[in-house]
Amino acid sequence: MEQEGDAFSWGRLYPCLADRFAEGGLAKGHYFHQGLLVATRIFQAQPTRHVDVGSRIDGFVAHVASFREIEVVDIRPMSSHIHNIHYLQMDLMEPLGEEFLSCCDSLSCLHALEHFGLGRYGDPIRPKGYEIGLQNLIQMVKPGGTMYLSVPIGPQRIEFNAHRVFSVRFLWEHLKESFSLKHFSYVDDRGDLHEDQPFEDKDIDTNFGCHYGCGIWELQKKDAA
Repeated sequence: MEQEGDAFSWGRLYPCLADRFAEGGLAKGHYFHQGLLVATRIFQAQPTRHVDVGSRIDGFVAHVASFREIEVVDIRPMSSHIHNIHYLQMDLMEPLGEEFLSCCDSLSCLHALEHFGLGRYGDPIRPKGYEIGLQNLIQMVKPGGTMYLSVPIGPQRIEFNAHRVFSVRFLWEHLKESFSLKHFSYVDDRGDLHEDQPFEDKDIDTNFGCHYGCGIWELQKKDAA
């Protein structure tokens, strides 16, 4: 009589010793919270055209592609072809073509701007790459449109060649002329989400208590003067 397991030959040794002590999943961290939060907001808003710049394909972009088309711009190539994802390789530190000016009513750039100009992803070294990239992002959004932007927040510094960390005050000074703030959320140093927080000076100036957190801005483009 065949014993249980006889139908399976032994493969390589693959010991998994810690899984029985782990939780069922990890619902923490920058990428988990920003991807779920912003994808939910886009689902609720139902924009006409949503463009993403540099966000995580196997997280946020996949969330959005599960319910709508999304156009993705990135400096890196992508060989995969996925339903609802339209990919364009492009350097956002170069001048925009006319076809990209006020091209969308919804745009996201999640955990990407901090890398612009550091060479980590094959981009040229440009110390002010984040400024060039941010101005291009601003120009892509139609007046009245929405931009979802996230970056690491904390005491302002550069950790070459990984990323920049922005102070909340510094980045807001670069945003407030072009956008009004709809919502501000952040992920703290423990990886927990604080959604729709008051945007007050006392918290702005302390970076909401973060050393390496993630600020998530939902912004509305102002009408041209």
